[in-house]
Amino acid sequence: MKLLALLPLILLSAFGQDSTSHPPAGADTTAASNRAAAYKPISAKERLKWFTVSTVGPVSLVAAGPLSAGLGTMLNRPKEYDTHWEGFGKRYGMRLTGVSTGNAIEDALGAIWGEDPRYFPSPKRGFGTRTKYVMRSSFIAPYRDGSWHPAYARFLGNMGNNFLSNTWRVRSENGAGDAALRCAWGFTADLAGNAFSEFWPDVKRKLFHSKRH
Repeated sequence: MKLLALLPLILLSAFGQDSTSHPPAGADTTAASNRAAAYKPISAKERLKWFTVSTVGPVSLVAAGPLSAGLGTMLNRPKEYDTHWEGFGKRYGMRLTGVSTGNAIEDALGAIWGEDPRYFPSPKRGFGTRTKYVMRSSFIAPYRDGSWHPAYARFLGNMGNNFLSNTWRVRSENGAGDAALRCAWGFTADLAGNAFSEFWPDVKRKLFHSKRH
């Protein structure tokens, strides 16, 4: 039922952009230009793909979901779910409804004012430079003209999801303080996701390269 309620937001995001645009070639957040390099605005098809992959893609379903549900089950939070497999399933499902809600809000609102939800790898090398880029990219996003601005849709998606989900969460985690804490964890998860997107391709290349020798 929660996913059905999100369909209007998803459809809005899908048709909120010009479908003739093409994928970006990269991004550059240097102070001199403050514009993404060779940037092409996100298309309707790309928005729908971002929502789908971010919500039910392999990383979300196979990695982040089980990790979050497993940690909650180990710590027995919330306590109403207990520490059995049924509780694990409830925690997994609760995370999924929250992620789908937040992504739908971010995608739909971003479509209205042209905020791009995708992550673009750093155009510069160096661990320190790329780490700073990852952190900065957690709070800003490119808009239709390629310039970078605060990621308002992302912020609203995070806060909207966590406060809205109080209406269907169990008693021990549906307070304002609980929602605020989940917002903080949401920003941390965004940061971790950006770091994974930035550095994992390099790690994967080195791992597979070493195995071939």
